[in-house]
Amino acid sequence: MQAAGRLGAVSDSPRLDAELLMAHCLKRDRAWLLTWPDHVLDERQQACFDNLLQRRLAGEPVAYLLGEREFWSLRLRVTPATLVPRAETELLVERALTEIDGRPRPRVLELGTGSGAIALALKQERPDAEITATDISASALEVARENAARLGLALRLLESDWYNAIDPGERFDLVVSNPPYIAAGDPWLSRGDLPAEPQSALCSGPSGLEALERIIAGAPVFLRAGAALLFEHGYDQLEPVQQRLREAGFEQIETWTDFNELPRVSRGLWTGKGG
Repeated sequence: MQAAGRLGAVSDSPRLDAELLMAHCLKRDRAWLLTWPDHVLDERQQACFDNLLQRRLAGEPVAYLLGEREFWSLRLRVTPATLVPRAETELLVERALTEIDGRPRPRVLELGTGSGAIALALKQERPDAEITATDISASALEVARENAARLGLALRLLESDWYNAIDPGERFDLVVSNPPYIAAGDPWLSRGDLPAEPQSALCSGPSGLEALERIIAGAPVFLRAGAALLFEHGYDQLEPVQQRLREAGFEQIETWTDFNELPRVSRGLWTGKGG
């Protein structure tokens, strides 16, 4: 496919990108494309594909062009107001499900929900869970609200700067988050699809630890004894996040690696003893 060759300059998966854009314009799936490789586009379909191709070449993520992304087998609406859910974040969902396994009607707080991907995946697997999801962005919350309604999964959604909108009297069995953790000025912010995604959801300050520090420091107020704080972080942040968990009074600290064998998700248990 000629388009795939052109997309090689902006994408690590140019053929996949081209096929997804083509399937979208044809209102078919990728399997149909493989079955009918010689299909000739009509004028409307060609115009649609040319438009999407040009936008992809300009750096727009495929998920924004299609308006959706699959995560945890859920088809989610995404917009430039939200991060594009990534496969490695499914590790965070897996660990969260393990943390609440065996707890009847667990209360879960997700911080920085974006499209609602993590909260909705948890609700899909644990319909009995009471899940509160927050985001500082009203636009992102609207996307999460639409996803929840379309999937028929009930969430409590709050506009909040991390814990600010949570009643200090509330207690949860799990606090979970995939916060911004890339340092300002990191070259990764200028690569791939990242320049098109909301920078506030990628970067929280000069070190990349600013949001993680707020999340760790604030969590004990909202955790029941025996509950856990679980979050995603950068592969090079293992030592500082474990140190901050210890300083905040968390115990049984563990870290799990992603499918690239890089440290990606850490957990601290709150025993109620304090820091």
